[in-house]
Amino acid sequence: MKPSVKAWRPALSGVVEVLHAHFPSHAYPSHTHDAWTVLIVDEGAVRYDLDHREHGLAQAQVSLLPPHVPHDGRSVQPDGFRKRVLYLETDRLGVDLIGAAVDQPEYADAALRHRIHQLHGVLVDGDDDLEAQSRLTLIEERLRQHLQRKVTGPPDQRDPGAARKLRDLLDANVPAGITLDEASRVVQAHPVHLVRAFSREFGMPPHRYLIGRRIDLARRYLLDGRPPAEVAVLAGFYDQSHLNRHFRKLLGVTPAAFARR
Repeated sequence: MKPSVKAWRPALSGVVEVLHAHFPSHAYPSHTHDAWTVLIVDEGAVRYDLDHREHGLAQAQVSLLPPHVPHDGRSVQPDGFRKRVLYLETDRLGVDLIGAAVDQPEYADAALRHRIHQLHGVLVDGDDDLEAQSRLTLIEERLRQHLQRKVTGPPDQRDPGAARKLRDLLDANVPAGITLDEASRVVQAHPVHLVRAFSREFGMPPHRYLIGRRIDLARRYLLDGRPPAEVAVLAGFYDQSHLNRHFRKLLGVTPAAFARR
């Protein structure tokens, strides 16, 4: 079986590369990266040396390899491994935490792994910027907690004022959208706090709320007789397939079927 590799540079700020790979037999020689490497394994298991210390990564874990530190990689099992990787810009976590990652680069954290899995799904589709930004922000917060050895649950804290300000921003920018960083500056709240405050107040994350508003807008345009391809652009979707996916997920029918009925 031949190896398969898919790599791309996403539009998501802070992520310099995404890599999905299946290696039936490949072993990495010692090397370094200029970015933080966030690694999950979907099949098999990996053994690697980081700064001359041996480590292992199973499917239930997350590995965080720091920038500029030598490491290698090889399969534990004879049939290889399948992995997904996010490469984060160095300043997203900071060089001051490199030593902590060298000391402990693996985390058995099911919630963190699931968030990383979800972000990969968004980046494969490549058409939900606010969702990708929100998920990356929460992932980085959790990684930083692991590095600082201060892993805690989300704070039991409400902020309806910040949540409503963000909702107003989303309502005012339905087709165009707004980045999480832009909203954070306007509301004057940290992005993580903003996502959590909104989710607590309205029972859904900001990106899901925005998709709902765009679907509402698309319905109006469809009922006015506009074709789905035009509606997709007018309502803020990347293209017709992006509209179709979310429209069908929410309403159970395609935009064309909705308009006919």
